[in-house]
Amino acid sequence: MLDRYEIRLSGTGGQGLVLAGIILAEAAGIYEGKHVVQTVSYGPAARGGTSRADVVVSDGEIDYPKAIGLDLLLAMSQMAYDESASYLKPTGILVVDSQLVTEVKTLRVVKIPFTQIAREKCGREQMANVVALGALSRLIPATPAGAGVVSPESLETAVLTRVPKETETLNRRAFQEGLKAAEE
Repeated sequence: MLDRYEIRLSGTGGQGLVLAGIILAEAAGIYEGKHVVQTVSYGPAARGGTSRADVVVSDGEIDYPKAIGLDLLLAMSQMAYDESASYLKPTGILVVDSQLVTEVKTLRVVKIPFTQIAREKCGREQMANVVALGALSRLIPATPAGAGVVSPESLETAVLTRVPKETETLNRRAFQEGLKAAEE
C-alpha cells in the first residue's frame, strides 16, 4: 500500500510546471484511482520568478495537503533547485535539467537536458515540461497491481487528454523523448 508519495515540479514561471503538476495529479487520481492533492506556488512575476507544483499521492486519505518531505524533486532551474533541495528526503530522487541546473550538492541526481531535447526533437523549448513528464514516468514508481504511484500509460493518457487536439502528435513525441532519455 502506498502511504504517501510527495513530488515537487519546480522551475521558472512560464516553463509549464503548474500544468505539468495538474497533469500528474490527474494521472494518479483519475487513471490510477489514488488520493491526490495538488498545490501550486509562484513568485510575484508570472514569468521569470520561481514556480512550483506539489503533488501528494496516497492510497488512503491525505491528512496534510502540503509537501513536507519530497520523494521526488524535479528542478528545471538553478534557483528552483536552490530553493527546494533541502526538502528532498535522503532517499529521494533528484531530477534536474542538466543545461539549466549546473551546481548540485549531491551525487544522487538524474541529469537530463529537458529543454535541449524539447528544442531539438520537438522544435519548441516550451515542450520541456512534457519531455520532463515523459522522463518522470520512468522515474516515479509505477503501479504494478496498483502498488505504486502512477504508470507511464496513465501519465501519457493524462497528457494527451489535457493538451489541445491539434498538438497531440507533438506532445506524444515530447513525452516519448523524455521517456527514452530517462531509460538511457
